[in-house]
Amino acid sequence: MEFTTTKKAKNTAFGLIGVGALLAVAGIITNMGDAHFTTRLMTNGLINAFFFFAIGLGALFFLALNYATEAGWYAVVKRVIESVALYLPYGIGIFGVILLTISFMKGAHIYTWMDSHTVAEDEIIQGKSAYLNVTFFWIRTLVYFTVYLLFLRGFRKRSLLEDQVGGTEIHFKNYRKGATFLVFFAVFSSTSAWDWLMSIDVHWYSTLFGWYTFAGMWVSAMVVIVLTTIYLKKQGYLPHVNDSHIHDIGKWIFAISFLWSYLWFSQYMLIWYANIGEEVGYYVMRTEHYKYLYFGMFFINFVFPMLILMSRDAKRDIGMLMFVGLVILIGHWLDVFIMVSGGSLGENWNIGLLEIGLPLIMVGVFVLILFKNLASAPLTPVNHPFLDESIHHEF
Repeated sequence: MEFTTTKKAKNTAFGLIGVGALLAVAGIITNMGDAHFTTRLMTNGLINAFFFFAIGLGALFFLALNYATEAGWYAVVKRVIESVALYLPYGIGIFGVILLTISFMKGAHIYTWMDSHTVAEDEIIQGKSAYLNVTFFWIRTLVYFTVYLLFLRGFRKRSLLEDQVGGTEIHFKNYRKGATFLVFFAVFSSTSAWDWLMSIDVHWYSTLFGWYTFAGMWVSAMVVIVLTTIYLKKQGYLPHVNDSHIHDIGKWIFAISFLWSYLWFSQYMLIWYANIGEEVGYYVMRTEHYKYLYFGMFFINFVFPMLILMSRDAKRDIGMLMFVGLVILIGHWLDVFIMVSGGSLGENWNIGLLEIGLPLIMVGVFVLILFKNLASAPLTPVNHPFLDESIHHEF
């Protein structure tokens, strides 16, 4: 069965874009006189571009993981995972434009290491300049983008070809390509987090930061996958998806939430306990000037899935999963907001019309692209070798 976007769904997405645009424009007009306006605008652009790009990338990782492990249960939701991952080309375009604009603005007080005057007066940045310089930054960024797009294109092309020819040859090729992607991703997921996020706090570093960012990316992607699956199921699509499939995705959300929480606590606890001056600055800023938002975000992302998704029944309750999923998604957007704003704006941060409007625009754009992707191929892969196993997946 092929997906057709309903007029109501399109109107909702365009409505989100329209409301978001009005709020964002109002926020821009009312804050143009602020001394930190340009940095605030580019900070919000970076937050939202990265967050939605990361959802697409997280879905690509999960797709490759299922190929590499030869998972059988996921076959009936494979096209949902692909459709979320297929946001990646658009996400790269938006994210790339934001990064390029910041580069032309000599860092826009976000990446201070891009400003030659700042570097000339800062010995610590000078010591990192062999890695943190604009040329090498863009070489790495273009390599990340190219590798991600090539693997995504290959996975999608072979997935559609498999519908036509069947057999196991394509499956085993995807198995090999999935394992290869995981090797690249094991490195790139950390180094890109250092480049795009950790370098905002240029004097600070953490060996856990890449893993921490990856865990937030992965759980956000899983939430979008389960929300999309539930939506399609309620609309009469995905007839082979049952409670066990929903349960499995719910278990992933539950488990990855614990992984993220473990990494959050490990990073915070080790730095707090050691109390080394060059390390604690990152947390001093966030615990003093983002205190309620920072610890509230942790509470949302840890306690909600722990208390609500602990039981088997909760992971099979569509209403419960949708509620917890939306809360977690907001919680991880706040996580990215704090990671970026804490380094770029410091104590001058704010959540106003601009901070509400831009995410609404991006949600609307993301939904429209997701629906377009869902409609571009049959929702059930007809010749997947594990399709029968997936259809009869029960526990």
